[in-house]
This record gives sequence, C-alpha cells and structure tokens, in this order.
Amino acid sequence: MMDETNALKEIVSPLLTWYHANQRKLPWRENKDLYRVWISEIMLQQTRVEAVIPYYERFMRHCPDIASLAACEDEELYKLWEGLGYYSRAKNLKKAANIICERYEGKFPEQYEEILSLPGIGAYTAGAISSIAFEKATPAVDGNVLRVITRLTEDDHDIMDAGFRKQVTEMLEKIYPERECGDFTQSLMELGAVLCVPNGMPKCEACPVRFLCGADHSQTQLQYPVKKKKAARRIEKKTVLILTCEDKIAIRKRDGAGVLAGMWELPNVDGNLTKAQALDWLAEKGFVVKDIRKILDGKKQFKHIFTHIEWHMTCWTAACEAVVKDRELTWVSVSQLEAEIALPTAFRNVLKAYLKSN
Repeated sequence: MMDETNALKEIVSPLLTWYHANQRKLPWRENKDLYRVWISEIMLQQTRVEAVIPYYERFMRHCPDIASLAACEDEELYKLWEGLGYYSRAKNLKKAANIICERYEGKFPEQYEEILSLPGIGAYTAGAISSIAFEKATPAVDGNVLRVITRLTEDDHDIMDAGFRKQVTEMLEKIYPERECGDFTQSLMELGAVLCVPNGMPKCEACPVRFLCGADHSQTQLQYPVKKKKAARRIEKKTVLILTCEDKIAIRKRDGAGVLAGMWELPNVDGNLTKAQALDWLAEKGFVVKDIRKILDGKKQFKHIFTHIEWHMTCWTAACEAVVKDRELTWVSVSQLEAEIALPTAFRNVLKAYLKSN
C-alpha cells in the first residue's frame, strides 16, 4: 500500500463538516452514553440500521443500563433479541455486563485493551466504543470504512485479509483529529452507509471527499473493494415438526453447543422425511397421530441461511391424540410462544406459516 497517509489527512475536515450537516438521526446518537453506544454497535453487527432501530428502542426500555442487563433473565433477554438473529451476541452482552459488574464495579472500562477483552467485543467494536464514548483515536474498521478507503486509494488488497485491515487501522490512527474523534469515526461509517454504498454505483456527486477519490477519478468505483469469494455454505437438510395436542405445541431446548446453542426450537430431525417416514418417526416416539400435513413457505420448501450453513427444511404439522411424556419436550400455548419464549427465526417462520394456515 503506497503512502497515502498525508493525502488522507485532507479528508478529515470536509468529512466532519459533511457529517455534522447530514448525519442520520438515530436513537443511539441522541447522546454518547457508552452503554447506548455499546448496545447499538453489537446490534448493528451483520444487521441493517433500519431493522435495528425498533429492537434497540425496546431493548433500552427493558435494560436501560449495565446493571439491568446483567440481572436480565436469559429467557427475557432472548425474547428481547428475537428476530435479530445471531443470539450469541445477546449471550455475550450479558456475560460482559456481569464481568463489568464484578470486575469493574459496574463501570464500563475505559482502556481499549480492557474493552477488547470483554466477551463479544472485537477490534471494530472496541474501536467504535473508545472513539465515540471516550473520544480516543481508535479507528473502527468495518466493511463500510474499508470500502471508502479502498475506493479513495484504489487499493486492490483483499479486505478480508486481517493484515490489510490492521494496515488500514494503523493508517487511520495517524490522521485522526485532536478533537471530535467519535464524530470522525461515525463520519467514515456514515459515508460508507449512505453515499459510498455497496452493490451498485456510489453517489459520488454528493460525496464531500470526491476531490481525493482515485476510483472516482478513474471511474473504477465498482472494482473496489476487492473481496475474496467466500466458500459455499454447507447445505443441511432438516425435517421440522409442529406437534400439537389440543391447544398446546411441543418445543424443546437445543444442545449447549453449535448453531443456536441452548435456544428453544421446534422438534426436528436430520434429513427431509417423507410423510410416511415422519409418521414412522412419530410412532417410534409414542405419538398417535390424528392428522398430518405439510407446511410450505408459499409454494416452496423452507430455507434458512446462517453464516456458513444453509438449512433446507421439510415441515410437517401433526395433530396428536395425547401429550407424550417425553422429557425433551415442553408443551406450551401459542400465547406463551408469542409473549414469553424466544424462538429463532428459522423456527419462528415455520410457526407463522402454520398459524396462518389454521
């Protein structure tokens, strides 16, 4: 990477001016309270801003500070998080809150390395918290920032390379202003989110740092950033069963490891079972089935995408004669599922289709 540090210093002033005039009004920007910054940054990982806002506002009503988060019951926490996905984020939030209460007497640590040591916090989140809440020159280098920098400098390094990310971080550290570190961090994020956008031409005509942009000058915007192609997701076939008896539905807890560890789920087995195979499986478990029918996602099989795995789900609903006393199963009402129990999206979508068809 050529020495662009001196040139990049020229973006600081115009970028801050643009940000002050054009920043989106978002609930976590109402003040720089570090708890609000922390919660928002965790929620925004792999989730769009528009999707996060209602979850953030609800979460803050129920858990307005570190102590209330640490004291929040797991089931309540997962219910608050339901729909956001990546439940490990919520689990790590509570773990971190407990550590802060026990190790730091309830006060969020101020040192970057201490922040970085908390569960669920990587270099990007630690940088965002340190700069926004504590006004430190600690860059938060995410996909938005990498897209902006590689277009400005026409850099064709693979942005998934950890060494390159570190190089960008070190370069940005050198150009941070003495004041408004948090605003500068957010201005880079904002530029990537609203103007220097992915998946199509950026809005260069409105960009405050267009004068310095190599990609705009060369009209090579769509060549950056360079990103190594991900390995194909592993396909896993599942059969999901909605077992009903009178007004109850069977659910169970997943194992404590792997995808959706420890979460509630609808009973399921590996493979795409036919109707006859599903009936055989239920008979082996002791169920007497009155009626069984397939549930579809419109006219298609259900699919759910995780980071590295894709589930292809065949879904059956079976009305049973009686509740089978299976120690793995818990029988609950639909109202309990709606109000009290967090069901991961993969299963929630199946449940919604079942309820809609009845």
